[in-house]
Amino acid sequence: MAALPPGSFFLGFDSSTQSLKATVLDSNLNVIQLDQIHFDSDLPHYKTKDGVYRDPSDSGRIVSPTLMWIEALDLVLQRLSKSGLDFGKVAALSGSGQQHGSVYWKNGTSSLLSSLDPNKPLLDQFRNAFSIGESPIWMDSSTTAQCREIEEAVGGAIELARITGSRGYERFTGPQIKKIFQKQPEVYNGTERISLVSSFMASIFAGKYASIDHADGAGMNLMDIEKRTWSKVALEATAPGLEEKLGPLAPAYAIVGSIASYFIERYKFNKDCLVVHWSGDNPNSLAGLTLSVPGDLGISLGTSDTVSSNENPFLYCCHFVCPKLNLSFRINWNLTLQVIGISSDPKPGLEGHVFPNPVDTKGYMVMLCYKNGSLTREEVRNSCAQSSWETFNKLLEQTPPLNGGKLGFYYKDHEILPPLPIGFHRYILQNFSGASLEGVKEQEVKEFDPPSEVSYPSERPVLPVSPTASTETDILFVQNNPKFQIRAIVEGQFLSMRGHAERFGMPVPPKRIIATGGASTNQSLLKSMASVFGCGVYTVQRPDSASLGAALRAAHGWICSKQGSFVPIADLYSDKLEKSSLSCKLSASPGSNEVASKYGVLMKKRMEIEKRLVEKLGRY
Repeated sequence: MAALPPGSFFLGFDSSTQSLKATVLDSNLNVIQLDQIHFDSDLPHYKTKDGVYRDPSDSGRIVSPTLMWIEALDLVLQRLSKSGLDFGKVAALSGSGQQHGSVYWKNGTSSLLSSLDPNKPLLDQFRNAFSIGESPIWMDSSTTAQCREIEEAVGGAIELARITGSRGYERFTGPQIKKIFQKQPEVYNGTERISLVSSFMASIFAGKYASIDHADGAGMNLMDIEKRTWSKVALEATAPGLEEKLGPLAPAYAIVGSIASYFIERYKFNKDCLVVHWSGDNPNSLAGLTLSVPGDLGISLGTSDTVSSNENPFLYCCHFVCPKLNLSFRINWNLTLQVIGISSDPKPGLEGHVFPNPVDTKGYMVMLCYKNGSLTREEVRNSCAQSSWETFNKLLEQTPPLNGGKLGFYYKDHEILPPLPIGFHRYILQNFSGASLEGVKEQEVKEFDPPSEVSYPSERPVLPVSPTASTETDILFVQNNPKFQIRAIVEGQFLSMRGHAERFGMPVPPKRIIATGGASTNQSLLKSMASVFGCGVYTVQRPDSASLGAALRAAHGWICSKQGSFVPIADLYSDKLEKSSLSCKLSASPGSNEVASKYGVLMKKRMEIEKRLVEKLGRY
């Protein structure tokens, strides 16, 4: 097998919801340089909050300014250059894009891509390149009607899941395209190409339209996951002439082409630098976690919370692994929670998603996704812990595991899994000992008593209360003296992950959890995770698995290109894993088997309550 050229670099990007990150690996797969552009603070003139705009006139509509992503790319390349990175040594680059987000290129823009002026920044040249200036992203939940229309047109939700790997989901690109076609036909007709965030960024580097890769393409409700081609029936159910606007699909390891002359002249990239197809953030995180041991679980605590697992070549989000499935958790604590697993025999259903594995030609990845991750936890932290993670952690550790049978459901945004609306719900379990549910009854309450909740003054509104709670509670909670239960939200999120994952056959307990993402440095969270799951939690050197995975995929694509055929990605690091930036270490030992068993009982009760909430309040 061809080896990575000594002295060469491999550049990976992660264009996420809140930032653009860059990671540079050397030929020994060690991180040698990092940089990051935070949209809110580094590009304040766009006036985003958490990298997005929430449209008050259109319930659930959440978008990001497309030009912000381009300006961020200008800025991160300038910073890398000023820090001394020799772009001439970059043999290949690739990237990660937040999944489901879409970009709409105006008719005639392809000629602009191929003729960029190296004397001008990218932003100045792309100001008029898009038929719509605000890109729908994965947080959007305004397309419920379009989801149901697509499902009905193809023969139902189960049939759509069988074909595309998922039932109709509001954040998926297909329903977003259908909404634009229905509401803004002039925009749709004026668009010559529709890209995902991943293929959009790859197009800029290649100087031509890049294909959507198989793994990211599966997050659109448009691709036949078995054939790995666009589904004719799904395309017809979405919008006319759509296949031409989407262009062909490609494997994630394939090469888009050599880097565009713009970057050669402006930043002194080598003319032979390869642009490897970009993919979604979750597929890239799978690559960055290098899951290889059956029963591994990966959790990324970053922009979205994700759980992944490893067994055979099949990855799935927020569902645990079957005997043929390996899992890992990627928990992006800022926005969503996700569970990812690997399998060779996916069974798409009404929950979760099936995507092709980005680093395997035949396998799949499966995901369970939760929208209410870190931003919801931060809301609790701000109101309950004086906006301090240190105080948050102290309060978390002051309360005992299992929280005295107190359960909380917190939804700052419309939730994906379960499909519940904005609101919060609190329960106390009576007669709960953890041994069994016999004689246990739950009671919905207005508030928890200390030390389960600790009150701090707050003048700003917080999470809305459950529609089942009283008006008096609503006023008390939202305006006067908000009380949040820190352990309830932390345990609640982990219990929900464990419960939904076990439905899909996750080993009990998992062999180990590999945690990544920004919050993986929070020991209090890792201890709680270890207790709930009953296994050790490991952390990787580099908390951002998406940009690390993208850099690793750049090296993988380079090897495949030189070899002339697909090469297993493990061949890249099998003999140097522990000496590279891909290694991991034990950060939280497993709790006692007795406590883990009691969490299993608490999880069952939580799932029972969740089911009743969905029956009463579920959005579909």
